Amino acid sequence: MKYSFTLILLLFVSSVFAQQITADKKLIQFSGIITDVDSNTVVPYVTVTNLTDKEQRYAANYKGFFSFIAHPGDTILYTAVGYKDLLLAVPSVINDTKYTAMIKLKAEIINLPTVRVYPWATVEEFTRDFMSMKIADDDYAIAFKNLSQESLSGLMQTLPRDGGEIQSSNFRANHGRSINKNMVQTNPLLNPFAWGKLMQSIFKGDKSRSADN
Repeated sequence: MKYSFTLILLLFVSSVFAQQITADKKLIQFSGIITDVDSNTVVPYVTVTNLTDKEQRYAANYKGFFSFIAHPGDTILYTAVGYKDLLLAVPSVINDTKYTAMIKLKAEIINLPTVRVYPWATVEEFTRDFMSMKIADDDYAIAFKNLSQESLSGLMQTLPRDGGEIQSSNFRANHGRSINKNMVQTNPLLNPFAWGKLMQSIFKGDKSRSADN
């Protein structure tokens, strides 16, 4: 009789303890869609970690959807490349066996320092190139070369004339033609004064030859 009572008591305590464990360890189907908090676009392939349940890891698909078995009150960690980690807990009181949530992740912007890439692999290569480098002229030296007589002469021979130069040349030509349009050049063969000078030069030549003889 004593052993029977003890056995019944143990069965009763085990039943109550089992009911309590079952109530505390209620299983639910936890599902959700993960989107961007700013653009509302889905975030694919997010890693979902149940920190409470031995850090079980799950992965969302390319549409941002995930679904796995969890318990009410579990702490869930959401991680994705380019987004800040998000830590959320499943509600402790859930009347249904299913629970769906909309998860919002915020993009993480990291400003990296500026990196300047040099073409020299070693210090020796840099020293060699630096010692053989030709130092560029300053602004004064460049201006002096550009305004030298040799540079200007070369430019005058090679560069074509611009519109201003062509207009100035045409203006001077037209001006000269307008001034000399009334001046008629005479034929020297029809000028008697020219013939007179010619005859005088001939006579003077004959007299000089006679004087020499």
